Amino acid sequence: MLTRHDRTVPEAAGHVATALAAGVRHIGFKDVGLPLPALRDLGRMIKAGGAASYLEVVSLDRASEIMSVRAAVDLGVDYLLGGTHVDDALPLLRGTGIRYYPFPGEIAGHPSVLHGSVEEIAASARALASRDGVDGLDLLAYRSGVDVPALMTAVCGATDKPVIVAGSIDRPEQIEAVRRAGAAGFTIGTSALDGRFPARGAALEAQLEAIAACI
Repeated sequence: MLTRHDRTVPEAAGHVATALAAGVRHIGFKDVGLPLPALRDLGRMIKAGGAASYLEVVSLDRASEIMSVRAAVDLGVDYLLGGTHVDDALPLLRGTGIRYYPFPGEIAGHPSVLHGSVEEIAASARALASRDGVDGLDLLAYRSGVDVPALMTAVCGATDKPVIVAGSIDRPEQIEAVRRAGAAGFTIGTSALDGRFPARGAALEAQLEAIAACI
């Protein structure tokens, strides 16, 4: 993700070029941090490089989330991650071809935090995944206060649809836990951009190389 602390970074365009050169083929950004024209440019760069584009919604209120869904349609991203107002999002996404992965559980704050027990979040995941138009789930597992491996296993077991684990991943052990739980993928933003993932160096190229070695 071209993001730091749940905001798209000003230097995102340069990071797109670095990621593409490193062979990354799934690149995303948040709905906050840059104006829509800049996000549109990012989307074009990502697609021109042969990668799938992702927009993750971290807006908390209904009106802002609806605007973000409309922006996703306008930008023509491949995936829309996050958000909680599913009843509002689904009609706007119908027929667009955008794959929709909302947040299960109760989300609050910025950066976003996941609240609820393992059982409550898994029940939310099951209900969301049963809906037509929901293609998968965006799980803030490492932003919760519960047993993270148990949560990931429970949510992945609650649906046959893909689960992406998003937020606060900065160690190889976490990626291995994501894999063991059966998740389809994960996102990394802040830790890679800040050079915090264990690697041969702090530069983004070295960070991406180390992350790729964990997959």
